[in-house]
Amino acid sequence: MDKNQIKKLCLEEIEKNKELIINAGKKIYENPELGYKEVKSTKIVADFFKDMGLDVEDNIAVTGCKVSVNKDITGPKIAVMGELDSIVCHEHKDSNEIGNIHGCGHNIQVAGMLGTALGLIKSNALKWLSGKVDFIAVPAEECIDLEYRQGLKEKGEIKFFGGKQELLYRGLLDDVDMAMMFHTINLDNDKKCIVKSYTNGFISKRITFKGVSSHAGAAPHEGINALNAATLAINNINAQRETFKDEDKVRVSAIITHGGDIVNVVPSNVKMEAMVRAATVEAMIDANKKVNRALQCGAMAVGADVIIEDCIGYLPMDSDKNMDSIFRNNILELIDGEEDNIIDVVREAGSTDFGDLSQIIPCLHPWIGGVSGSLHTKDYSISNDEIAYLLPAKAIAITVIDLLFDNAKLAGKVISDFEPNLTKDDYLKFMDENTKTYKYDFTDMI
Repeated sequence: MDKNQIKKLCLEEIEKNKELIINAGKKIYENPELGYKEVKSTKIVADFFKDMGLDVEDNIAVTGCKVSVNKDITGPKIAVMGELDSIVCHEHKDSNEIGNIHGCGHNIQVAGMLGTALGLIKSNALKWLSGKVDFIAVPAEECIDLEYRQGLKEKGEIKFFGGKQELLYRGLLDDVDMAMMFHTINLDNDKKCIVKSYTNGFISKRITFKGVSSHAGAAPHEGINALNAATLAINNINAQRETFKDEDKVRVSAIITHGGDIVNVVPSNVKMEAMVRAATVEAMIDANKKVNRALQCGAMAVGADVIIEDCIGYLPMDSDKNMDSIFRNNILELIDGEEDNIIDVVREAGSTDFGDLSQIIPCLHPWIGGVSGSLHTKDYSISNDEIAYLLPAKAIAITVIDLLFDNAKLAGKVISDFEPNLTKDDYLKFMDENTKTYKYDFTDMI
């Protein structure tokens, strides 16, 4: 069958089932769950697949699920992914009783992935393709709720905080040749898509300041105030910001997660979480050294102890130029050739564990419009269902067709042209070597 006819049939199936696809996204939106806790969300995905008569592999990387199609076909394998987890934003009008909300549009991603699967499967496009496709609902992209994830790590239930990292570690992507997914973002002036995206990598940090408790009214001088140490440390970090180069896109964010126990006792145990982001691995390491000095000196100033637990979070993302080009042609076709409504490349200061995959295999990661407000804020919402849910489902589906049609010639070119920055073994070694704990004792100095 002619490739354009296959694409036409695939797009028709997505259009015909658009309410089903959108409703799946809305169901996930109504059940926001944090990473490695996405039980309800995964069931929605699994039920969608099962209703299509597909076999679902459950509990991958703790709470994810996967469907594999064309398993017996010789050829490259493409992983189409959607992320399951929500964020926390208590101020959002739709947040649940504990503040969970899909303020990063992961419910849209998953619905788009389901739409891509539906289009390819129901149109019988797969019978004309020379390759395999995995549709993966991935847990835990947002690097938050770190105490919970550390608990899972200590129990041996996970190796990494990020779901895609965990998939890599467990060998679930060993036979995957390339991967694709999308995020949504607020695009001005009727723009519909950013084709190529770079994102920062980051180092995740858990910090504990240890002081000495005393009565805050009767004998504050007998204590060592761990909250003061943390406050000084944050100010020290702020003093470093002018040393970060603009081109490195360094971002440092820190919060105090536990500031003390009761108000009339000098705080002796204060906890922080922080992220150090940058556009390159080298800039990440350099900025992190400066942040660690700032934390150390905050403790030293008041005579507290500090424990710094560093964990390489996610690596910078660089999408594959050949996959970008194929996707660009397809999205242009879907929006009637409106070049002005496409942005070719943007460098984002945010981070995603999809960046880790892009260091090892070719990856596609466009940003799609159809939403308003800023990511991770109370203002984030869907403004256009057709653009947010259906446009990426269609564009990714026909990109899969392009890649795997005609004996997977285009997929073969993507694979042969790609130069990985890391092998899987190199990646795992790098992650282990840069996950460290530092302890500085200053209580004995006073």
